Amino acid sequence: MAKDRPDDSLKAEYDVTDVSFKMLIQGVVLGTYTIFNYDPTEQECKMLFARLRKKRVADLENVNLEEADMREMRARLITAESRLINTQRFCKGDASETGLVQFCGSIMDLDETRAEFPTHIFKNSSNKETEAIIPFNSDWKFNLFIRDLNKSNRNPSTADDNLCVYMKGAPERMISRCSKIVMAGKEVELTETLRQEVNEANTKFGDLGERVLAFARCKLDPKDFPKDSYQFDVKAWKEWGYEKNRKFADYSSQPGAFPMHDLTLVGLVSLNDPPRFRVDISVNKCRSAGIKVIMVTGDQPATAAAIANKVNIIKHPKKEFNYMVKKLNMSKE
Repeated sequence: MAKDRPDDSLKAEYDVTDVSFKMLIQGVVLGTYTIFNYDPTEQECKMLFARLRKKRVADLENVNLEEADMREMRARLITAESRLINTQRFCKGDASETGLVQFCGSIMDLDETRAEFPTHIFKNSSNKETEAIIPFNSDWKFNLFIRDLNKSNRNPSTADDNLCVYMKGAPERMISRCSKIVMAGKEVELTETLRQEVNEANTKFGDLGERVLAFARCKLDPKDFPKDSYQFDVKAWKEWGYEKNRKFADYSSQPGAFPMHDLTLVGLVSLNDPPRFRVDISVNKCRSAGIKVIMVTGDQPATAAAIANKVNIIKHPKKEFNYMVKKLNMSKE
């Protein structure tokens, strides 16, 4: 990465040598799939061509550029886009991951890291190559990657050179799946005290209206999960891995099973995704016209309530259901 890039200031702002911070950034990069991907349109290529050749864009309206000229314009545009600060670059993938990769890409190169630790590919019972991935779904609210920690070693003897499960998802679905947590760069037991601190941090961020995501991982022992032969069940995993309050020992004997519980919590990340400008005014106008506005969201209750309050959907936040139950200790009835 060029030293004069504006977003390099992030490296100075954060201690990138801190082991725990580096593990979290790596967990974000390897637990997401959104990429920087700019594909210039034909019109954009024509506009650049016209500017370089000092022509009018209108003169190229019904003209097809020569193939060589089109390739040159595309290459120029892609190169120019890659030099922009990350917050201005085009992203392809999940919308909620855009902010994550734009931030992490300023600290750790996405392409290099994902190439160094690629998604594991195995041959299933039909001898068909299959990626070890569980895509995100609004039902289970997480996604999962199994990545190769050392692609040059096909028969590792230690977990550090074998495979690793990386999960990203909603904290209420992820924290209960973890039995360890990263502290000072080491994995320690996730005690009830630490679990309470994590939940309090999640609630604090949620009350601010921020979207919170949890990241976890689990290194796989090569004796139980040999990378050259184990067939991971990424199709019927819900039969044993869907429920969040389980232990890996409950289903470890299932064919193709892999840890989706007893994971190590790497950390929480919060994103500020503010409502669009003047939405609050629009909601008030709807209400004055007798229209009832309802917000449908996948965010956790605390985040949803905070955002609803910002846009005037909830006019009295202290009368909101979750606030009265959790903060005022009122019964649900």
